[in-house]
Amino acid sequence: MLDCVILDRFRIDDKVAVVTGAGRGLGAAIAVAFAEAGADVVISARSETELDKVAARIREAGRRAKVVVADLSDLDAVAGLAQAAVDEFGRLDIVVNNVGGALPRPLLDTKPKHLTAAFDFNVTTAHALVVASVPHLLANDDGGSIINITSTVGRLPGRAFAAYGTAKAALAHYTKVAAMDLNPRIRVNGIAPGSILTSALEIVAGDDGMRSAVEDATPLHRLGDPDDIAAAALYLASAAGSYVTGKVLEVDGGIIAPNLDLPIPDL
Repeated sequence: MLDCVILDRFRIDDKVAVVTGAGRGLGAAIAVAFAEAGADVVISARSETELDKVAARIREAGRRAKVVVADLSDLDAVAGLAQAAVDEFGRLDIVVNNVGGALPRPLLDTKPKHLTAAFDFNVTTAHALVVASVPHLLANDDGGSIINITSTVGRLPGRAFAAYGTAKAALAHYTKVAAMDLNPRIRVNGIAPGSILTSALEIVAGDDGMRSAVEDATPLHRLGDPDDIAAAALYLASAAGSYVTGKVLEVDGGIIAPNLDLPIPDL
C-alpha cells in the first residue's frame, strides 16, 4: 500500500481554529473542512440558527464545535474569540478572518462614513482578532497560522466597489505587513476569492443570462464553490503550506479583469 505522507501534511489533527463569519458561505465551508481534517473549531456569527447547523456538521465529522453568537463589528466581541478558543479547547492554532463586507455604491454616492465603515468591518476587526490571538499562537511549539479572506475586487478595479474594494485591498496589504511583523513563528496569508456561489451571488445564480455572462468572462467558465476556498484555507492552515507566508492566494477562476459588470451608467 502506498505511503500517503504528502496527504498527511494536509491534516490538522487536534489543532484548534477560530473562524469568523462562519454561519454560512465561505466561513461555514472553511470551518467544516477544518473539522474534516482533524481540528476543533470555534465558529462565530450573528445567527445562532445558522451556527448550530454548522456546528452539527463539525460534530458529524467527529470534532468539537464551540458556537459564539456575536456581532463581530464589536471589537471586544471579535477579540474575545481567541480567549474563547483557549477556554473551551485549551489552545489556539489557526485564525480565519472571514467576516467582512460592504454594499456596492456608485463612487459619487459613497460617503466618507461608508469608507470608514468598510475599513472597520473588513480590516479593523481582523486586526483586533490577530492581536488577541498572537499570545496564544506563540504558546504553541509550531506557532500558528492566520488567514485573512480578502477579495478579487481588492486587486481588480470595478465600478461601485470604492468602499469594499478599497477595504479588501487594505486587508491584503495588512496581511503582508502582519506577516513581516510576526515572522518566523506565525504565518499570515490571505485568500482572494473570485465569484463564489454563496448567498451573496444568489441574484447571479438565479438569472441564467447573468450567470452565463459571468461564467463566460471567467477563464475556467464556472462560478467557484465554497469548497474551493475551503481547500485553499486548509492548505494555508496546515503543514502543507508551512513555507508560505505574506502571500494572498487568488482563487478566482483565472480572471484578470472584473467578470461582473454592475449597471452603473457613464457620467
